[in-house]
Amino acid sequence: MNLPSYLDRRAAPLVTEALGDTRVVVVIGARQAGKSTLVHEVSQDISNVRERRLDRPNELQAAAADPVAFVEHDGLLVVDEIQRAPELLLPIKARVDVDQRPGQYILTGSARLLGLRNVPDALVGRTETVELWPFSQGELDGSPDEWVDRVFDVSPDWRSPEVLERTDYLERSVRGGFPEAVRRQGRRRERFFESYVNDLLDRDVTQLADIQRRSDLHRLLRLVADSMAQPMVIARVSSALQLPESTTRRYLSLFEEVFLIKRLPAWSATATKRASRTPKTLFVDTGIGSHLAGLGLGRLQRDEALAGPVLENLVLSELAKQISWSLTRPWLGHYRTRDGDEVDGVLEAPDGRIVGIEVKSARSVRSEDFRGLKHLQSRVPQRFHHGVVLYTGDEVLSFGAGLTAQPISSLWA
Repeated sequence: MNLPSYLDRRAAPLVTEALGDTRVVVVIGARQAGKSTLVHEVSQDISNVRERRLDRPNELQAAAADPVAFVEHDGLLVVDEIQRAPELLLPIKARVDVDQRPGQYILTGSARLLGLRNVPDALVGRTETVELWPFSQGELDGSPDEWVDRVFDVSPDWRSPEVLERTDYLERSVRGGFPEAVRRQGRRRERFFESYVNDLLDRDVTQLADIQRRSDLHRLLRLVADSMAQPMVIARVSSALQLPESTTRRYLSLFEEVFLIKRLPAWSATATKRASRTPKTLFVDTGIGSHLAGLGLGRLQRDEALAGPVLENLVLSELAKQISWSLTRPWLGHYRTRDGDEVDGVLEAPDGRIVGIEVKSARSVRSEDFRGLKHLQSRVPQRFHHGVVLYTGDEVLSFGAGLTAQPISSLWA
């Protein structure tokens, strides 16, 4: 796929808005997701901007030698890859406590700022954080990504989007959303994924923690890929790797810190006492997850059982991306009971309304596909707003009050 030098990002207006009333804006996200490019574009219309890049050895050494002087600037100072020099945060804090003008700093980071070791005070209360994901499908297609807000409308007008074949969805899944991966195909894309994962584990993760056996990180990540978009039982994974459970939990937290994975918590309510508490594990980028699991396009086309979790990861990650810029700002989780009832995704709005989402890799939908959604609806009837089965077919179909089947492409079309 040919990409222009810059694609409009949904996060750009969020950064601009935050600069209007916040002293320090933090843009965090996975490596190679486009943070530096986004910030450069946003700052084009701002006068008196200086950019500092800590991936340049001379600038990193200057930051370490004299952090106070490094952060001095009368206008907007952009510090890229702030996690490389957390000693800059105290001088920044000192400056913005004395001068409380908004829009003084943009900090970017490839690890969650508050998760860094030895970060003093971490600018709590002085920042607004904008999370940048790899490209969404709507950003790549130049189409709206507004499904999360629309599904909470009182009477959303669902129309059939542009028709995509099942193979199209699978291709989007193995491609992922990193700019470098989108530009490449075949073996060259695989090489990008391989280098990306190795560099992230061998450099970034070890920057956050002292890892004795790096091979354990690689083994664990492959096990995570094998259970993509499924609940992960820590005891079983620890047993398979012969690692203490505490170590497995620590490593998973590190994967989350560097934006490799996202753990989706279990949803429960007072009326659902038998709900499981085990989180699901998603890959932030479905392309990387597919690569680690050895799931190329051909294999996914042949085996629907393998395609299901991959498409579920694609859908849930697209929902997570949209939440980061949506007006509704719902919480995202999943629902599963000990009796076997489950719903792939649950969106809960701040006012308590609930939307359930099921993902199917088939091109047709049956009434049985709504079993989990109907169970959830019966448990919380006053709060249940809508239930949707997202599938690889091409029609929007009603299956009763508050229940619809929609093409997966409805998310971004």
